Amino acid sequence: MAGKPLRVLACGDVEGKFDMLFNRVQAVQKKSGEFDLLLCVGNFFGSTSETEWEEYRTCAKKAPIPTYVLGANNPETVHYFPDVNGCELAENITYLGRKGIFSGTSGLQIAYLSGTESLSEPAPAYSFSSKDVSELKISLLSTPKFKGVDILLTSPWSRGVGNFGNKPGEMDTKRCGSVLISNLATSLKPRYHFAALEKTYYERLPYRNHVVLQENAQHVSRFIALANVGNTSKKKYLYAFSILPMRSMDPAELVKQPQDVTENPYQKSGKEAHKPKMLSGAEEEPACQFFFDLSKRHGKKRPSDGKGGQHSQLKQPKKIHQPTGPCWFCLSSPEVEKHLVVSIGTHCYLALAKGGLSDDHVLILPVGHYQSVVELSSEAMEEIDKYKSSLKKFFRSKGKRYVLFERNYRSQHLQLQVIPVPLSCCATEDIKESFILQAQEQEIELLEIPEHSDIKQIAQPGTPYFYVELDTGEKLFHRIKKKFPLQFGREVLASEAILNVPGRADWQQCTASRDEAEAAAKAFREDFQPFDFSEL
Repeated sequence: MAGKPLRVLACGDVEGKFDMLFNRVQAVQKKSGEFDLLLCVGNFFGSTSETEWEEYRTCAKKAPIPTYVLGANNPETVHYFPDVNGCELAENITYLGRKGIFSGTSGLQIAYLSGTESLSEPAPAYSFSSKDVSELKISLLSTPKFKGVDILLTSPWSRGVGNFGNKPGEMDTKRCGSVLISNLATSLKPRYHFAALEKTYYERLPYRNHVVLQENAQHVSRFIALANVGNTSKKKYLYAFSILPMRSMDPAELVKQPQDVTENPYQKSGKEAHKPKMLSGAEEEPACQFFFDLSKRHGKKRPSDGKGGQHSQLKQPKKIHQPTGPCWFCLSSPEVEKHLVVSIGTHCYLALAKGGLSDDHVLILPVGHYQSVVELSSEAMEEIDKYKSSLKKFFRSKGKRYVLFERNYRSQHLQLQVIPVPLSCCATEDIKESFILQAQEQEIELLEIPEHSDIKQIAQPGTPYFYVELDTGEKLFHRIKKKFPLQFGREVLASEAILNVPGRADWQQCTASRDEAEAAAKAFREDFQPFDFSEL
C-alpha cells in the first residue's frame, strides 16, 4: 500500500533573495540528495527584487527544483502575480494561486491560502476574507471520507497556535496571527502547516485532532513557522522533511501518536466544549440541600428548603452515585468530622486534613457524593476553581505555594488534597521533578499534560487515576491499570527534597487529638476568612 515518501523543502520569506535561497537549496541537495519540490510561504518578493528576478523571469537563471509560492501579502508586490488562479512565474517557479488544493501525481494534497487576513469584503488582491476560507473549507470537507490534508501553506500564523504547546520565544501567539487561519487549520487537519511573516523560527510540538477517549484517534498536526532568508540572526528558514501521502499510508500508522503530542491549540475551553448535560427540571433537586452551622461568627447556615440566600437559584444535578457504606466526607453524613470543616460553599466545602502533612494541609470536597473530578457538575467544578484561586492567594500571602493531588483509586468520595510548600523550600520545577523521578523509581508512568486541558477529556467516569496540579497550572497524570501505592502523593511531598517530613507520609501516624484539631481548624478558619469567597 505504501509508496515512496516525497522529499520536500519548505522556506520562509524569500524577500527577493532568490540567489541566496537557490544556492542554499543546491548545497542541501549536494549534501543530502535530491528533493522533489520546494514550498515557499510568506513574502516571496521584496522591495529590491527587480534585478535578481529579471534573470529568473528571462530564464537566464533557473530554480534548481520545482518551486511553488504563495501570492502577495502587500500592495507593492501584487504586480508580480498576473493571474489570481495561479500561473508559472518563471521556469520551475509556480504561483499556486489565491486559494485552493494542489495535488501531484503522488497523491500528496497541499491546501494553500495566499495573502493576509482582511476585515472587508471583497478582500484586496493581497488578502483573504472569511468567504475565501469558507469556500476552501467547503471544497475539501464535501469530499467523501475526508480525513485531512497532507500540507497547509499560509503566510500568517494561526492565532493561538502556542496554546498547550512549547512557547515561541517572545512571540505572543494569542495576539499575533489570523483567527481565520486557526479556523481553517481546525477543519483541514493538516499533517504539516507552514507559515512565515514573523521573521522567526518556531516548530510547535505536534497536536491532536481528536478528543481523547471520546473520538477515534486521528493523525497529529505539526505547525512550523520559518524565518526570512539570509536573516542575520541565523534563524532557520529552510526546513527539510519526508512525507508519504496520507492516502497511501496504513491507517494504523497514520494515527500513531508521538510521545510529545499535546492538546489541540484551537479547541474550545474544557468548560465550553465538554459541559455536562444537565438533567431536566423534574430530575433536579435544590443545590442547598445540606446545612451545617459551624458557629454564629464563622459559619453560614444553609437553607434546606431551597428558598432564600444568594445561591438559592443555583441547581446541582441529582447525585448519580450513592455511597456503598458510611461515607466520612458527605457533609450530610453523621460520620463526617465536622470540627475539621473550615469553609462551606454551595457545592463544595473545605476541611483540614486529618493527619495532614502540615498544619495547613486542607481538602477540597464536594458536599454531595461524587467519586472523582470527572463526575462533578459544571457548577461544582466552578466552585472548586474558586477555592483553588482563594487558596493560592492565601498561601502566597504566607510565602507558600500549593500542590494539589487527587487519587481516584480505592476511595469512594472525591478528595482534592491541597498541601502548601514554603517558597523558600524548593521551586515548582523541583516539585514536578520529584514526582516524576519517584514515579520512575516505582515504574509509574506519570505524564505531563497541557496546562489548560480538561481532565474530563483524558479520563472517563470510573477510570482509576492519579493526578497532580501545581499552582502554576502544570499538571501530571497517571492512569492506574492495576495497583497503585496509596500514599504515593504524600510520600513524594514528605520526602527530603520537598517538606522533609518523612515520618508524616502515612496520615495514620500523625493524627492529632480532637482538641488540637479543633484549635487548628479554628485558627485556619480565622486566618483564611479574608480570602474565603464563600464568606464574601
